[in-house]
Amino acid sequence: MQPVTSTKEAMGQARAGMEKSVEDLRKELSTLRTGRANVSLLDHIRVDYHGTPMPINQLGTLSVPDPAQIVVTPWDRAVVPAIEKAVRASDLGLNPASDGRIVRIPIPPLTEERRKDLVKHVHRILENHRTTIRNVRRDVKEAVEHLEKDKKISEDDRSRTIEELEKLTHQETKKLEDLAAAKEKEILEVK
Repeated sequence: MQPVTSTKEAMGQARAGMEKSVEDLRKELSTLRTGRANVSLLDHIRVDYHGTPMPINQLGTLSVPDPAQIVVTPWDRAVVPAIEKAVRASDLGLNPASDGRIVRIPIPPLTEERRKDLVKHVHRILENHRTTIRNVRRDVKEAVEHLEKDKKISEDDRSRTIEELEKLTHQETKKLEDLAAAKEKEILEVK
């Protein structure tokens, strides 16, 4: 955390840090499989392209022709085997097939056991992001208390700012929990 010279600056840093955590959770949850095809499932996959790991979405066009399949149409046909290999090696448990021009990735329905594992994973991710928000709150609170100790703000300013910080913390934690609950519901929904 950057050194702060005012309560306004401290709250600005708190808001930015907490919002970043919420956005990070949103991105991370979008990569989890829910039994429905979604190109964001492949966001974290890197393909070895001429010795350089590249995101799969920079090597071709990704599309979802139906809810149970993702199609990758590479711009360079030579990369088709590398795309297949990268998808197979990922932790998604997918089995791609190609005809030499395009890669078809069928999305199998989730088993009950896999759904439960995914829900546990969502809870772990949620707890990590909650911890991040608590750490931001702790750092900002210490910075505000330092400002009071250095006689840059009054005791009332410190109390008001810490109260505002607590409200912000509860607000952002609620956003995290709502995102996780929505993803959990999506995962447990049997089609």
